[in-house]
Amino acid sequence: MSTFTIHPIVMGTKVFDKSMMTYQFGQGESYTIPIYCWYLEGGDKKILVDTGEMMPIISEEREKNIGGKIYTFEDGLALYDLKPEDIDIVIHTHLHNDHCENDYKCSNAEIYVHEKELEHVHNPHPLDFRYLEDYITDVEEAGQIRIVTGDQEIVEGISVMHTPAHTEGGLSIIVETEQGKAVITGFCLLKENFDPPIQVKAMEMEVIPPGTHVDVNASYDILLKVKEMADILLPLHEPEFAGMTSIPA
Repeated sequence: MSTFTIHPIVMGTKVFDKSMMTYQFGQGESYTIPIYCWYLEGGDKKILVDTGEMMPIISEEREKNIGGKIYTFEDGLALYDLKPEDIDIVIHTHLHNDHCENDYKCSNAEIYVHEKELEHVHNPHPLDFRYLEDYITDVEEAGQIRIVTGDQEIVEGISVMHTPAHTEGGLSIIVETEQGKAVITGFCLLKENFDPPIQVKAMEMEVIPPGTHVDVNASYDILLKVKEMADILLPLHEPEFAGMTSIPA
């Protein structure tokens, strides 16, 4: 079995109310989240999970808030001697704009996306303004899209699991590492969602659903499933990883 090292690269940030991540918890607290592109090093393919923002805001304040540096797509890839055209595979957790704005630069990549994400990016509900089809049209027209309909292996050691918690087509990425299964969640949340504070646990809640979700009850159950199966949990917007270069370390 092939094993991989995961490199989290911050390629954007957002500042908003923390409850956008933690359902009914943290209201009124301003919170900065990192937006990651994850480079999966191992095997004979250059593989990314998500591609981040096209023009990230790079400021000392935001870098201080997340505890790490913010990069443009090109500068982030250059850390590993890569260029966008070197990328063989992009796997998308979902197609909200901040996760796919640099797809068009990966001109040689196969891009794996769940079918429900393609449906929503072309016909979004008015409440979900984060789907912007302009960021996906170029790669669709170039024939780069590979449609995922359920759980499947992408390459040996990397597979995806359909986890419709945050969006209907959310994919969690399961990566075999030297320390077991790492799961990059297909839904937007923090480490705190999987390990709630005592006041949440006192309500007999084992996890906190994502603040933006498809079905809150189903999302809760999906989080439990992912938590139980993972040896290494990688919540999609956890700031802790912003200061890390490799997982496992």
